[in-house]
Amino acid sequence: MVDTLLQGLLLGGLYALFALGQSLMFGVMRLTNTAQGDFIILGGFFAISLASATGLAPGWALLLLAPGAFVFGYALQRFVLNGTLGKDPLPSLVVTFGLAIIIQNLLLEVYSADPRSLDAGALAFDSMSFGIATVGTLPLLTLGVALLATAALQALFSYTSLGRSFRAVSDDREAAQLMGIRPSIVYAQATGIAFVLIALAGTLQAMRTTVSPSDGPLLLLFAFEAVIIGGMGSFWGTLLGALLLGISQQIGFRFDPGWGIWFGHLMFLLVLLVRPQGLFPKTR
Repeated sequence: MVDTLLQGLLLGGLYALFALGQSLMFGVMRLTNTAQGDFIILGGFFAISLASATGLAPGWALLLLAPGAFVFGYALQRFVLNGTLGKDPLPSLVVTFGLAIIIQNLLLEVYSADPRSLDAGALAFDSMSFGIATVGTLPLLTLGVALLATAALQALFSYTSLGRSFRAVSDDREAAQLMGIRPSIVYAQATGIAFVLIALAGTLQAMRTTVSPSDGPLLLLFAFEAVIIGGMGSFWGTLLGALLLGISQQIGFRFDPGWGIWFGHLMFLLVLLVRPQGLFPKTR
């Protein structure tokens, strides 16, 4: 059981990285990105191509990919998604759903349907022993990155002028405009940061397992469930929701290999029934 809990926490760390970008975009602009999973897969394929073309290790490839991810996210929000924002959430859902379809078909055309992975080198095989259990170094690193990313996002929101701008446009867009804040720019900055997290999640996903063009919807589901379980717009809640989702799936896998994903869905449905606002809703 200890090993099951540890493996669940490690899996939850990866799910947290899937979900943090979604949580950021919803928290700032109330936008649900239905292409989240497909963008993660796109990031994974870009990391694979970049590492293959340059011969760089995955970490260096990610450093090259991150600035491009920020610029892409900034431009996407500034020139496409800002036009869909408003009281009606349907336009943004339709546009991001359309982007998901475009990404899936583009990846199929460029990479075919064959699964691919990013060579993690020794990290793929290294493990660490903690007496009662042995865990893989790469999953442990992923959990550490998820913790650091969550702490960094919370610090950004709590202690920086940019974070105050994020909170201002999230709480009252009109009042923020009266104070000289340009919501369209702030939204683009938030999405740029979210896409850096997406690139990070895609790279780690490609390092841990294979990625294929059809994987996006499943990753979106995991991200969405983690955000809902934790509480919409709460970064620490998203992390804890992802960890609970990972533990639930690992408990299911312990009973039967086919039950893991189903146990995660049951956890999600249980939270919706008992606490629809999530276990740790936004309090900042």
